[in-house]
Amino acid sequence: ISSLGGEFRGTIADHPDFDAGSDAEALYDAMKGFGSDKEAILDLITSRSNAERQEIRAAYKSQFGKDLIDDLKYELTGKFERLIVVLMRPPAYHDAKEIKDGAGTDEKCLIEILASRTNEQIHNLVAAYKDAYGRDLEEDVIGDTSGHFKKMLVVLLQGTREEDDVVSEDLVEQDAQDLYDAGEAQWGTDEAKFIMLLGNRSVIHLQLVFDEYQKIAEKSIEDSIKSELSGDFERLMLAVVQCIRSKPMFFAKRLYKSMKGLGTADNTLIRIMVSRSEIDMLDIRECFRLRYEKSLYNMIQDDTSGDYKRTLLKLCGGDDEGTVRPYQNFDPASDAQALRKAMKGFGTDEDTIIDIVAHRSNAQRQEIRQTFKSLLGRDLMADLKSELSKNLQRLILGLMMTPAEFEAKMMKKAMEGAGTDEHALIEILVTRSNQEIQEMCSAYQNAYKKSLEDAIASDTSGHFKRILISLAQVHLHSSCIQTLTHSSYFELADACNADSGDLEDKFMSILCTRSFPHLRRVFQEFVRCSNKDIEQIIKKEMSGDVKNAMFAIVRSVKNQPSYFADRLYKAMKGLGTDDRALIRIMVSRSEIDLFNIRKEFKETHDASLHEFIQGDTSGDYRKTLLILCGGED
Repeated sequence: ISSLGGEFRGTIADHPDFDAGSDAEALYDAMKGFGSDKEAILDLITSRSNAERQEIRAAYKSQFGKDLIDDLKYELTGKFERLIVVLMRPPAYHDAKEIKDGAGTDEKCLIEILASRTNEQIHNLVAAYKDAYGRDLEEDVIGDTSGHFKKMLVVLLQGTREEDDVVSEDLVEQDAQDLYDAGEAQWGTDEAKFIMLLGNRSVIHLQLVFDEYQKIAEKSIEDSIKSELSGDFERLMLAVVQCIRSKPMFFAKRLYKSMKGLGTADNTLIRIMVSRSEIDMLDIRECFRLRYEKSLYNMIQDDTSGDYKRTLLKLCGGDDEGTVRPYQNFDPASDAQALRKAMKGFGTDEDTIIDIVAHRSNAQRQEIRQTFKSLLGRDLMADLKSELSKNLQRLILGLMMTPAEFEAKMMKKAMEGAGTDEHALIEILVTRSNQEIQEMCSAYQNAYKKSLEDAIASDTSGHFKRILISLAQVHLHSSCIQTLTHSSYFELADACNADSGDLEDKFMSILCTRSFPHLRRVFQEFVRCSNKDIEQIIKKEMSGDVKNAMFAIVRSVKNQPSYFADRLYKAMKGLGTDDRALIRIMVSRSEIDLFNIRKEFKETHDASLHEFIQGDTSGDYRKTLLILCGGED
């Protein structure tokens, strides 16, 4: 099980009240008599870890004298049966079976498994293959492949890659130069050098080598591989490089390819969903949404069906999209006319306005705005402003703006008037991607004829000002590529020994500029090497707005939905409601990750977000917020 700074990154964990005997009995009962209770089977198996499933198998054998996998195969059918049976096998045995079944035909499967597994997983795979088939995996691979492709597979099968704490600083430049000399710098390619370096050096060491290579060759290592190598060997080396850069991104791409276009590559889909569910499925989902602008959950939902779909969605663990989706039978002209009718004459039909605005995606609302102008010659925003009032008006207008216009307005509101709403500035700037920051900056310039950076500079001061300005610039924020992790760790460790002014500068240079997946790795490394959590250092060494900003970055890196859930809780707990924060988060996250925010809210506060909104707001304002919330959990 992979945990990160103490935080688990899979979606399937050990069950808290696990009892192998009673689970075995429940499965036996679900398969007894005529027909089987598929729902009971999938619910039980998907809420136990693989280690627990092995205990259930043993208990089933000793209680009923039968093999659980045989019974499941007999009772279930199709893809659902394949998926449940894969979940019941130990991971190494499933990898072994996939390689055996794909021998000679499915090189992509062989490449994916051998390029992405750790040393320990490779050793377990080799032993499982021997145990299951009485054959030597290396001999079978040699007999089935040829050339440099075969050589690299054999190197990977040794499972001798250096561990991540092995970084030879003096070798980084040398290795990068050797790779350049072996390919780009000569006629032909010295494949043996590529095989030796990419097959044996540690992940973190190679990440630094790839950066150095880019400087020497003025092109990425991937581009060089594409121009120097070919066929299965090229595909294998590219997979190794992708896994070195970011395993979650490698798997996100494989999952997307398995589902896009006609037909689904179910074996690939099953293999990845099962094998990563206890390791890094949360990171894969994050990379998937950033790269393809749709959630993995949603793609599985569109591409599969029945109990097979339900099981895959359980392994996926959550929807990284929001609660508001594009409206199916969308007609901007009839929506525009219905809105005009709702605002014409005496009194306003708030119900119709809420129903249309809250049930359309932001892209659809922009079409309605344009159609309203071209059909009726009127400005929809101005009409809504004059017809609605107070919080309902703020909420509906927020929904009708483009995300960038809304963020710019929220930044302006946080800085105008007597006091500055520092928490709002921190929340917006910490959690937005590069693209969102860019679009917000240009929307701010358009709306207020002043750059956002200048506005921040004139409204804040000291280290806090510098942090916000750094966040408002485009960095590696939303990239899923992780490089320089080891050097970042050293910078961070070094920063912890600096005096407070220096410490803030050094923390700022790392925390405000690196991508979230990269920072997650740095925090993990930091805990492993220093036995300290980064949050403890911030609490002890910093204060005021600087501490709040640094804290928000760390919380957001570790678990962004949890950070937003906490902000929502603070907006509603105690006397009075911070309506601006409530509106800001509900509007801005409704198409992004409100499902997951709801889930985190429920887990942390033992009450649903729906209940909190219900108890803390009223009237049409409450009604609209509840539609955005999307469910009662």
